[in-house]
Amino acid sequence: MSQVNLTDHFLIAMPNMVDPYFARSLTYICEHNDQGALGVVVNRPIDMTLSALFERLSLTIAPDGRANEPVYFGGPVQTDRGFVLHQPVGEWQSTLAVQDRVGLTTSKDILEAVGGGAGPPRLLVTLGYSGWAPGQLENEIKQNAWLTVAARDAIIFDLSIEERLPAAMELLGINFASLSDEAGPA
Repeated sequence: MSQVNLTDHFLIAMPNMVDPYFARSLTYICEHNDQGALGVVVNRPIDMTLSALFERLSLTIAPDGRANEPVYFGGPVQTDRGFVLHQPVGEWQSTLAVQDRVGLTTSKDILEAVGGGAGPPRLLVTLGYSGWAPGQLENEIKQNAWLTVAARDAIIFDLSIEERLPAAMELLGINFASLSDEAGPA
């Protein structure tokens, strides 16, 4: 398992996941290497809209459809910092390109562009991210905490929040409701 690279994959929390940060979560892995893994939860909106976030940052946002989009809990690390998962990658000051299709940007310039009615057409804004030390994610997978599957951009950007986890499970041919809460080897 040490050679596996889960960049551009979904982590699907198993039903027995008791960690409140990740129970029933769908996490998109943006980077996975010998230094560890980094991702963002894509199905956990918080009680904040982009409009409210922009107000906190003293930025303006056009009163279009994006102003009412939710902000998401991306994970328990650096919850005071914003992360923008977007497509296409574009040219921003601080972007991690994921397979040249999706970007994870932490610089303010992307928010300024969004506020002006520009910016990437597909985006999801999170506060915080999910991180794993070297070998930690692999160990959690061995302990049956997660299922993994190659990600599909449409699940992140085109489906409703409620549809994302079941759609990721369907990529594996599994109905989420049919999974047992009990963990153990197959």
